[in-house]
Amino acid sequence: MSREKKMFKLLSQMSTTELNDAIDDRNFPQNASTSAKCTNGKKSDEEEVESNGMCKKRQHPAPLKMTPKSPEAERVLYVPGTPQTPRTSTTPGHENCTFHHDLELDHKPPTREALLPEMTRSYRLLLTGLGEDPDRQGLLKTPERAAKAMLFFTKGYDQSLEEALNGAIFEEDTDEMVVVKDIEMFSMCEHHLVPFYGKVSIGYLPCKKILGLSKLARIVEIFSRRLQVQERLTKQIAVAVTQAVQPAGVAVIIEGVHMCMVMRGVQKINSKTVTSTMLGVFRDDPKTREEFLTLVNTK
Repeated sequence: MSREKKMFKLLSQMSTTELNDAIDDRNFPQNASTSAKCTNGKKSDEEEVESNGMCKKRQHPAPLKMTPKSPEAERVLYVPGTPQTPRTSTTPGHENCTFHHDLELDHKPPTREALLPEMTRSYRLLLTGLGEDPDRQGLLKTPERAAKAMLFFTKGYDQSLEEALNGAIFEEDTDEMVVVKDIEMFSMCEHHLVPFYGKVSIGYLPCKKILGLSKLARIVEIFSRRLQVQERLTKQIAVAVTQAVQPAGVAVIIEGVHMCMVMRGVQKINSKTVTSTMLGVFRDDPKTREEFLTLVNTK
């Protein structure tokens, strides 16, 4: 397996701190430029005029570089305690598995189905602990339904970045910003096991490679459909896009509503949580960042 494929496979297994360490800030493009005299008082498309009448050559940003965590870190994006081996359509026993292709829980191989009986028993025990009668008519099939629902809510553990991208990376001579905004997101708070949901906006500045637009939504789906915190989810999406196409910069903004703050605890029903990750030129260049924020906030 190539190093790139290993990085794809292990992206989901990294904590927020490790994600920050995985980005080599020294490779982020800076706003350096060289000056030259303007020809006949005019500037080309590649030149900008400085206040002193000189024109400076615009330099195209270099691609972001991802560095491996350490020689032994084939667990480069490892979150301790989470499933470490995503089951994909190339995993033995899953070659004809519709779950990975249709993203639905109609998964038949024994490796997945075997999880249901124990989870069903656990939900039945939970109902009993609440003082309910799991044998009454309305609850007879509830433990199994709940088990299947939880497997669906966390189906991201069974999906790999490499498989989701499916080779939809294309060579294209463009360096203009690409933004996909308001991607619906549903996830599960790992602290309370209740949902949080919202919208994700992703922007990147290509360096001769672009990503199929639907793949940005699939990246969101992979990392949101698991036990999460919004801060880590934001960073994971940005790192995944960086690894996929090595752009000059990546920006991700998530606006989420957390049911752990709405239906319990402080019960603030109008509260929203906004998190952002800015990498490369989006971090270094205020104008690029402002352009992204304007596009995202335009209705």
